[in-house]
Amino acid sequence: MTTLDNIVEEVKKAESIVILTHESPDGDAVGSALAMYNALKQLGKNADVIVPKYSRIFKYLPGAEEILTEGKKEQYDLAISLDCGSMDRLNGWQSYFVNAKTSINIDHHTKNSMFGDFNYVDPASPACCQILIIVLEALNIKITKEIGTCLLTGIITDTGGFKYQGVTSETFQFVAWLLQSGINVSEIYQKALQIKTKANYELTKIAMNRMEFLENGKIAFTYITLNDEEEVKAEEGDHEGIVEIGRDIEGVEVSIFLHQKDEKTYKVSFRSNNYVNVSDVATIFGGGGHIRAAGCKMTGIPEQIKTNLVAQVKKLLRD
Repeated sequence: MTTLDNIVEEVKKAESIVILTHESPDGDAVGSALAMYNALKQLGKNADVIVPKYSRIFKYLPGAEEILTEGKKEQYDLAISLDCGSMDRLNGWQSYFVNAKTSINIDHHTKNSMFGDFNYVDPASPACCQILIIVLEALNIKITKEIGTCLLTGIITDTGGFKYQGVTSETFQFVAWLLQSGINVSEIYQKALQIKTKANYELTKIAMNRMEFLENGKIAFTYITLNDEEEVKAEEGDHEGIVEIGRDIEGVEVSIFLHQKDEKTYKVSFRSNNYVNVSDVATIFGGGGHIRAAGCKMTGIPEQIKTNLVAQVKKLLRD
């Protein structure tokens, strides 16, 4: 069983460290990666953080300008994966994790495959950044304003601004503690959740116009295509948040959103409100995630994919 002492020992003895996170990274992924990066710099470590593509919304995070699209070396002493449930989601850079002399997996997904040499996973935590606070404390890291900004961004985004069911009293205790570093909660909240790009606004309009309500209004379904993104000149991450729109509509239990990745493949995002475990649905199609937020990839056209997904989701709906 992995302990904080194991993590501290491995970090201390490593000279070169690579930090990785999941594909299509959200605020918790980018925030935890940069929080760890800034912490390792504080320890005087030679660290690289690799995030090939991420939303420009998060470029305000301290250290974002030092993010790499590929590693500076083939083998690192230590690889640290953050906010990732399985190795195949490591942003296309699994080789850095596999080739490292030692690997650490820090995460909060309910179905984590425990793919590291050391695995520090807490599915009860609403954000990986909340777990990371404990890890950084064990490493005797001083929580600076820069590190605090990264950590709070992760917590705010993965809790939807503290509105999701996973939020605990401990979450607010951690945030209160982070405030001591001088961070500005309202400013981070605005940058992470409120400000939208023009392309995101245009894609949202398209998705809303396509939205269907199925199974007596309990399922909301919509999608966007590569052509849609091309028309609005969308960039990485401009589709973020669209899946939430369906969930927020009265009577909807499950929101399903398809985002086209290539000619035949769509990334599927699920959100649920009260009782459907969408992670179970995602797992059926080779994906995973959390009880109320999950995803997978599927091939086909939207209508075919919709039929297959709705057939599974309807089994979990209540009358």
